[in-house]
Amino acid sequence: MIKDIPFLFLAIITLFSAIMVIASKNPIHSILYLIFTFFTLSAHYIRLNAQFISVVNLIVYAGAIMVLFLFTLMFLNLRSDTEPSKPVMIKFLAVISGGLIFVLLLAAFIKADHSQIISKNPNSQIGMVEVLGKVLFKEYLLPFELASVLFLVSMIGAILLGKKEKRSENQVKLISSDKTEDLLKIEKSSEYNLLKD
Repeated sequence: MIKDIPFLFLAIITLFSAIMVIASKNPIHSILYLIFTFFTLSAHYIRLNAQFISVVNLIVYAGAIMVLFLFTLMFLNLRSDTEPSKPVMIKFLAVISGGLIFVLLLAAFIKADHSQIISKNPNSQIGMVEVLGKVLFKEYLLPFELASVLFLVSMIGAILLGKKEKRSENQVKLISSDKTEDLLKIEKSSEYNLLKD
């Protein structure tokens, strides 16, 4: 029972922060609660001896993705006075669908066979970074290297797409001379139309 106290403490904090993500009216507060939820989930991973997943969860989700969410919300400048009010029917349907999902999850949890969850001889090294690195660089070396080449190609493509094309002086002169010729043609046609009228 004493071993379950840290888990229960973390579980209560995780559930509270996850509920506050949904219940908060301010979107910035929702994102901050979501970041806190990711931190508590990383603590759960550490308790399960999965240090690598814990660190990846912190770096990828609590770090990069949440920063993107925060910047997007700040960029959109969402305010409650500009948000359109939702009809009562939509709120009612949202509560019913959420309740149905909760009942389905509860039924699946009750019907599940919990005897197979706890292993009799658990491997304490299964979530360690060293074991994962050995498996990654021995059995899955080719997919790992192909993924790294794919990321490299996508980075090069993003740089080339973002880079502005530098034009030579001759191209700039040709473009500017074409524009002046077009302007002269427009002026001549407008003068002709004026004389015609």
